[in-house]
Amino acid sequence: MSCTIGLLAGGLVHGDDRVDRLVALAPGLNRGVLASALQARDCAARTRDVGQRLVVIDYSRPSTEVRLWVFDLAQARLLHAEHVAHGRGSGGNRPTVFSDVEGSYQSSLGLFATAETYTGQNGYSLRLDGLEPGINGRARERLIVMHGADYVDPEQGRRQGRLGRSWGCPAVRTAVARAVIDDLKDGQLLFAYADDPGWRQDSVLLHCPAR
Repeated sequence: MSCTIGLLAGGLVHGDDRVDRLVALAPGLNRGVLASALQARDCAARTRDVGQRLVVIDYSRPSTEVRLWVFDLAQARLLHAEHVAHGRGSGGNRPTVFSDVEGSYQSSLGLFATAETYTGQNGYSLRLDGLEPGINGRARERLIVMHGADYVDPEQGRRQGRLGRSWGCPAVRTAVARAVIDDLKDGQLLFAYADDPGWRQDSVLLHCPAR
């Protein structure tokens, strides 16, 4: 899918206007979650190239609902709105526990940079590098990647009360995996949110120091 909304003169939309315009493209995306994603991106942009594409995942929503959105910020477009799996160690339909620990099978929160693609046992996949040490910094070591999975089946999820779960990866429907990954590879950003007080308090990117 692809939706577009007008830009302010000069390119990227900024401040509250930026949030308003992007939320209008993505019914179901919480304004506060998007604002946090943009805040983390803006903080990261002080020290690195952050690209123009942004994925927002809201793990406070159940897996049976759309909870992944991909934006092209340069053109103020919504590129994808999808279901996404969470780690089996994080909970049932709605994840409640998150970590960066190898073998936990839990999802990690915070801001990630997308990296290279490869083809592995889950097919076409996208490596992710966590940008928040202690929160998601071991993503590459843990093989936390985006890939397609047959168990990300919304119809089956509604019948059984939840989607199938991953080993911690943000897996998407097989039918859209290649398109989503190709829109995100090589230096874009992914922001994973949940209503987790510890993470929200400890995340440096959510509390960017003043210049």
